[in-house]
Amino acid sequence: MSARFIFITGGVVSSLGKGLASASMGALLQARGYKVRLRKLDPYLNVDPGTMSPYQHGECYVTDDGAETDLDLGHYERFTGVAARKSDNITTGQIYSDVIAKERRGDYLGGTVQVIPHVTDAIRDFVLSDITDEDFVLCEIGGTVGDIEGLPFLEAIRQLRNELGPKRSCFVHVTLLPYIGAAGELKTKPTQHSVKELLSVGIQPDILMCRAEQDIPQNEKRKIALFCNVKESRVISALDVDTIYDVPNTYHREGLDNEVLRYFEMLGEDEEGDVDLTRWTDIVDCVRGPEGEVTIAVVGKYTVLIDAYKSLNEALTHGGIANNVRVNMKWIESEIFEMEDPIPYLEGVHGILVPGGFGERGAEGKIEAVQFAREREVPYFGICFGMQMAVIEAARNLAGIKNASSTEFGPTDEPVVGLLTEWMKGNQLEKRGIDTDMGGTMRLGAYTAALRPGSRVSEVYGGATEIQERHRHRYEVNASYMAKLEKTGLVFSGMSPDGELPEIVEFPDHPWFIGVQYHPELKSKPFDPHPLFASFIKAAIDQSRLV
Repeated sequence: MSARFIFITGGVVSSLGKGLASASMGALLQARGYKVRLRKLDPYLNVDPGTMSPYQHGECYVTDDGAETDLDLGHYERFTGVAARKSDNITTGQIYSDVIAKERRGDYLGGTVQVIPHVTDAIRDFVLSDITDEDFVLCEIGGTVGDIEGLPFLEAIRQLRNELGPKRSCFVHVTLLPYIGAAGELKTKPTQHSVKELLSVGIQPDILMCRAEQDIPQNEKRKIALFCNVKESRVISALDVDTIYDVPNTYHREGLDNEVLRYFEMLGEDEEGDVDLTRWTDIVDCVRGPEGEVTIAVVGKYTVLIDAYKSLNEALTHGGIANNVRVNMKWIESEIFEMEDPIPYLEGVHGILVPGGFGERGAEGKIEAVQFAREREVPYFGICFGMQMAVIEAARNLAGIKNASSTEFGPTDEPVVGLLTEWMKGNQLEKRGIDTDMGGTMRLGAYTAALRPGSRVSEVYGGATEIQERHRHRYEVNASYMAKLEKTGLVFSGMSPDGELPEIVEFPDHPWFIGVQYHPELKSKPFDPHPLFASFIKAAIDQSRLV
């Protein structure tokens, strides 16, 4: 294995954009022809973010192989197109679970189990695992330098520097230069203290990425370089931009990719090398100069924190890029429709999307949004829970099943949606029960769906009869209600290969009404928009001409 490792840490405050910095760095190295892999090391004690509230942690991202991961892995995929795997996200909870399991088996031969070396060894093993022919492996360390829970990860990467040597490892530190309005200047002291904190655990950063709201004067860069023991050319400005897809371009203009390659002695001091950023300039041009705009109402239950729908937000933007329009998102808390008429909120929008979610709160409001879209012939896109609410709405208002509900909301006489207790994943039977642990027990990861030939969804997928998409849910539409529902005009146009699990529903006589059990937003990219989002936004454009 000859991969070079880049370790990205963050200091001063959280939410500095380490994930975007890592993803953009990966995109730049990719644009130079190198093969990259990105991974995230999270210091929290949860085994994974699957049981964490979106309000606390934002979106839970899901990989093809069924890992529930940090939302930054979504950035990695969207910027590089490299499919993330379970081996690309680790948490303190997973590390400790593994170490304790080994201790119980007697793997440590009666020795005292300690943070050093046992926990740090487990972290190092993770960092070095599942690497094949990658040129660069970028490892983002979650949290902020100085957090007590992050210390084992910092110690592990310090040890890795000794093991790999400076020619195969690089430390990049993302930090903050706050602007103090009263003084009228950017302050470098927080960055100096952050680097001092890193030095206290034995890590000297090689490159600094300084987040700031305005240009960093050269004399301030010189000062940072002097006090932080970094070459002046390796103090990189990381300024705010109007679209995240311009970040690779701005970092390239600041010389980030050149400095990384020069650090690894892959470029001479005066060399620039070849880089093709056409992909990103084309995307940015489209975002900044669209030919029109549409408004999409997103009726969800976590809308006060947009990070809870990070991939969805980006996938809608990608749908706009595919159609050269700007997508304005109108975020609506679904509970409002349980108290107020939805018409004032939804009248005039060009499309309605009901995303995934868990629990009964806001469910009736989502059903109201579905009914509005169906009756007013407004393009409707239901994702996961949004598909289930579309089926329940049709059952109640078209099929006459007035008590249609989901067992997720409690016992019901009409379980149109119910808890799935067993299913096939490949050749393996997966099982669970009502009392099963919440974490990691959903239908997770990539599953195949068979599409009905001639259906609208088959047309959207370019005439495909079989697709693979990522799932994350516990409850399924009850197939025993299919015959009664199809009499109302609702078509089950996608099913699991064994014909047992409904995957896609649509109303063929509606301008655009599709519900899917999976999460297509997880596979959408700015340079490869998901076909469902591209088609939905196209329908919204057609709707805008009618409004």
